[in-house]
Amino acid sequence: MAIKIESKIVGFSVNKEEEAPAAEEAKAPESNIIQMHEKVARPEMLFGSTYKISTPLSEHALYVTINDIILNHGTEHEVRRPYEVFINSKNMDHFQWIVALTRIISAVFRKGGDVTFLVEELRSVFDPSGGYFKKGGKYMPSLVAEIGDAIHCHLVMIGLLKEEGPDEHQQKLIDEKRAQYEQSINLRDQEHTSDFPEGAQLCKKCNTKAAIMMDGCLTCLNCGDSKCG
Repeated sequence: MAIKIESKIVGFSVNKEEEAPAAEEAKAPESNIIQMHEKVARPEMLFGSTYKISTPLSEHALYVTINDIILNHGTEHEVRRPYEVFINSKNMDHFQWIVALTRIISAVFRKGGDVTFLVEELRSVFDPSGGYFKKGGKYMPSLVAEIGDAIHCHLVMIGLLKEEGPDEHQQKLIDEKRAQYEQSINLRDQEHTSDFPEGAQLCKKCNTKAAIMMDGCLTCLNCGDSKCG
């Protein structure tokens, strides 16, 4: 709409937009945040953790070393992300596929983004010759699956994954059921190689021999899974 000015203009000024620079300054620090991607240069030193895997498949253990890179060091955006993995063993039977596996996993780590999917992918690998039970009674369908389990432990340690386990209510129920079970069959004077009672069945949810029959219901003492809900 046009406005007709009847009087003379004796002065004028231009309003400055003061909010725009402030908004740009607020966004400036965000643009300096380094995210994990394949172009991030490898520093001279990385922080690593080594996990020992002993299996009945070989008399020699495997040692899985995962090295992490620290991004945005010294700032509020500091994070620790996996950068590369190495697997060593005296047993050279699986040398070729182990080298291939470490290179692929390392490439996925350096690619960035959500790398947690590797855990389930590796855990779902089954050995056609059959799996085995590791110490503690947990079933491992293959050696690759246990490597995936080691990577899971590492991702939990650096905060990329939450630790698996029952909540407070489930843990209380598990403790009560376990106390009742041990009392009923007088297990306190017996020795066990597992953390769970002898005769426990394999839980289909967590793959651990920790499922016992209580009150006519199969209940897992490890994850809390129950056939009675």
